[in-house]
Amino acid sequence: MRWMESLVERAGAGGGLPTIQKLWSIDRFARLQDQEELPAGVRQLPLNRSLNFVLALIALILVLPILLLIALVVWLTSPGPVLYTQERVGLDRRLPIDVSQNHRRQRDIGGRPFTIYKFRTMRVDAEHQSGAVWAQQSDPRVTSIGRLLRQYRLDELPQLLNVLKGEMNIVGPRPERPTIFAELREHIAEYPLRQRAKPGITGLAQINHHYDRSLEDVRTKVHYDLEYIRRQSVTEDFRIMLKTVPVILRRRGGW
Repeated sequence: MRWMESLVERAGAGGGLPTIQKLWSIDRFARLQDQEELPAGVRQLPLNRSLNFVLALIALILVLPILLLIALVVWLTSPGPVLYTQERVGLDRRLPIDVSQNHRRQRDIGGRPFTIYKFRTMRVDAEHQSGAVWAQQSDPRVTSIGRLLRQYRLDELPQLLNVLKGEMNIVGPRPERPTIFAELREHIAEYPLRQRAKPGITGLAQINHHYDRSLEDVRTKVHYDLEYIRRQSVTEDFRIMLKTVPVILRRRGGW
């Protein structure tokens, strides 16, 4: 894929595949693989379903006027639907068993797929030529109002509906598209482990790093995601939520 070749070049691979940098030690990597230490799908998530539902419902009520205003502005400034939907890879609840023994799925995409909701920030035909690619700084596909929404992460607000549906949590690793996920797990050995936590609207990676521009950026975010899974708790989730506010207000890492 052209987008992956571009990322490899930016990562300084010089035409070959980049060397996988072990962001966790082999011992910690092995412990995560152990059934007794899987943080999701085997043991209860710290910020449970009921709490996520209540928080998302309260947030939706509070930001409803903002949602309606954004929807109106998007509708007036850019032809096409107000909301943009994509298939993303969600939580992987399966135990780490031999693939040959798994008869439940004919195709392993890394987790349970779901449809994510966002305010549309690009032209309707944005991926007509390029296919599934990441957005870049000064991306010509992004609309004028879309650029503002992305800088303040306001395009992610409709994902509160995904939280209400139980597909996402407020805090967790950001979900990726199946085609991009399939490529990334071929280049980063630890990448599938992040699916052991339910995906989130914000996360440790989002408050500490910018949008992805290269494979090195993805590796850095995987480090944060796995660190979050290792130490996740109600306290940690609320800490990340509080730290998300200044990140949004200061437009850190968004474009």
